[in-house]
Amino acid sequence: MSHGIQLRAVLYDHPDAVKLNDQVQLEYQARYDDGEGDATFLDPAMFVPPQGLYLLAYDAQDAPVASGGWRSQERNDEGYSNGDAELKRMYVIPEARGLGLARRILSALETDARAAGRVRMVLETGDQQPEAIALYLSSGYTLSAKFGHYRFHNSSRCMTKPLMDSPAGV
Repeated sequence: MSHGIQLRAVLYDHPDAVKLNDQVQLEYQARYDDGEGDATFLDPAMFVPPQGLYLLAYDAQDAPVASGGWRSQERNDEGYSNGDAELKRMYVIPEARGLGLARRILSALETDARAAGRVRMVLETGDQQPEAIALYLSSGYTLSAKFGHYRFHNSSRCMTKPLMDSPAGV
């Protein structure tokens, strides 16, 4: 059910994106003992197509209610591989949870990353985000070796999902 929700591509530094990012940072601070938000460096240019995409969901009153994006990654010393698309800033405001918005944004981001030639979606979440872990597991993601900014943190949970079919015989 759409509930009058529209997905729109925006720049990562769009005022509505900044507003939702501020909200998700407060949620991270509340959920984790260190009281800090996500310190991963994100530049708005990382989400500009075709190297990435940032989506916002707007309700029937044109208020932003959910966000999510992906950015390209290539093999590096943080554990990424060539062709990775990294999922970032998935968030649904509390009042809009349970409407399937995260799953809808996730599907749209996977489709876009696949169309951009990315071969694997990767993400890092934390052990204090059971709803996120459940969403990703039910969407075909599997736990993986750790990568990214929080790869040395005990609470970090990294997951991956292939975006392209494997060639025959591989």
